[in-house]
Amino acid sequence: MRRISPFVIRPATPADIEPVAKLSRFVRRTCLPYLPDLHTPAEDLAYFRDLVFPGSTVWVVEGVGIEGFCAWRPGWVDHLYIHPDHHGRGLGTAMLSQAMDGQPSLRLWVFQRNVHAARFYASRGFRVVEYTDGHGNEEREPDTLMEWLRGGP
Repeated sequence: MRRISPFVIRPATPADIEPVAKLSRFVRRTCLPYLPDLHTPAEDLAYFRDLVFPGSTVWVVEGVGIEGFCAWRPGWVDHLYIHPDHHGRGLGTAMLSQAMDGQPSLRLWVFQRNVHAARFYASRGFRVVEYTDGHGNEEREPDTLMEWLRGGP
């Protein structure tokens, strides 16, 4: 557990599943309005409960509530979301650092239109591996595969 006042960064617990699912939906709708809304809130909850939490390491940023989260597994960052009211406070960097700790490399996908996220990752050492037309994601939105290697390329 670490602190970035007034926030606490800690491992997620089962009690965090619902707030994480809600935050994911909120951030996607607020910051990525061009993405289609493909799932109901109940489907989002089932996804995090049945797939993300059992199959990933999940850490949360806690303030008044859950203000951010990161889910990763060996070699991959699958989710990194910070409430838009708290962008620019170092929370995303702290969460990404948790995922990078002890990993020799990490990959992640970022939507090409999400230029802020792509810049964020690039400034933390991720490089572009591949651009796609979106055929491999359910949103059918062009995306970019990025990779970070401990010690650089």
